[in-house]
Amino acid sequence: MPDRFANTPEPPYYAVIFTNQHSGEDGAAYGRMAEKMVELAATMPGFLGVETTRDADGLGITVSYWESEESIANWKANSEHQFAQEKGKSNWYDHYELRVAKVERAYSGPEGR
Repeated sequence: MPDRFANTPEPPYYAVIFTNQHSGEDGAAYGRMAEKMVELAATMPGFLGVETTRDADGLGITVSYWESEESIANWKANSEHQFAQEKGKSNWYDHYELRVAKVERAYSGPEGR
């Protein structure tokens, strides 16, 4: 199970929290695009890791971790990412929320860190 968790450095760093309700439209294409975006994000300067989950009703939460606000802005400006965002808005999401937070403390367990 630990391999499903992002291996982030000591804080501070940033988290981009993307919560979405999938429309149910074209799930296979959505899955391929989601995988491609994770692979692409991993090549971006400042990317630290990602954690993602989706329930049976289509609610998904993806948290990506970044070194700086600048690295987040560069990811947002990436043309392939912008294309995926537009596809999400027009085809795949009934609703979404995006939040950016500065991580100031982080803990893990139960063994601690």
